[in-house]
Amino acid sequence: ERHKACSGSSVRSSSPRALGSAFSSVLAVTAVVVQAVAWLHLWEAAGLTTPATAFTATPTDAGIRATCSEIILRQEVLKDGFHRDLLIKVKFGESIEDLQTCRLLIKQYIPTGLFVDPYELASLRERNITEAVMVSEDFNIEAPNYLSKESEVLIYARQDSQCIDCFQAFLPVHYRYHRPHSKDGETFIVINNPDLLMYCDQEFPILKCWAQSQVAAPCALKNKDICQWNNMKYKSVYKNVTLQVPVGLTIHTSLVCSVTLLITILCSTLILVAVFKYGHFSL
Repeated sequence: ERHKACSGSSVRSSSPRALGSAFSSVLAVTAVVVQAVAWLHLWEAAGLTTPATAFTATPTDAGIRATCSEIILRQEVLKDGFHRDLLIKVKFGESIEDLQTCRLLIKQYIPTGLFVDPYELASLRERNITEAVMVSEDFNIEAPNYLSKESEVLIYARQDSQCIDCFQAFLPVHYRYHRPHSKDGETFIVINNPDLLMYCDQEFPILKCWAQSQVAAPCALKNKDICQWNNMKYKSVYKNVTLQVPVGLTIHTSLVCSVTLLITILCSTLILVAVFKYGHFSL
């Protein structure tokens, strides 16, 4: 009985503490719930995704992004002197067999310091060396850089025979004449990265990964039909290509003009002497 009494008194004495602890737990849980509801209202009022949605969407986005292969573009200029070749190479991040159903179009912007000869392009097309066409109609290949405008060229890239997931394009470019400088005997021409357009005959995962917008352009070089090409996002090996061009100095103007005039007079005199000496004239 004494044992029962002791145990009963122990239960009765601990009941107030138990009640107080339970009451504190209820208050704590209530505070957490109120705080969570307040945060949810704040997120919704700000127009943001709820935390639960954000946490569940992250693994899905990461999985989609992981399947996207990266597109690498490389621009380089070949040859020396005033006549160069612009070579553009495009490589996809992994070997994709479906690329055989796709076409790649490069929209290259030609700065005022350079020009592309449309007659040369026509000759290269006839020999099946490159597939490129001028977009700009009002174009003068004889104008100096300070009287010319930026032009555009469409280049239909070809698949590289040595790389299943690579394309390449070739374009001959030429320097324009520049104004002479007073001090520095050189100037620089910056060739910006082109627009990369892609068109596939069927749905292709890479289009959903990196397509930014749609651009209307001819479906093929010998076809007048217009296709909606996907403007692709890519990573460039070089930010821009910079060319160094030698120019004349203004302090040499009088010397160059004098020498040019003397040579012109001398050559004209020699031509006239040869005509009168060896020419046959009949009345």
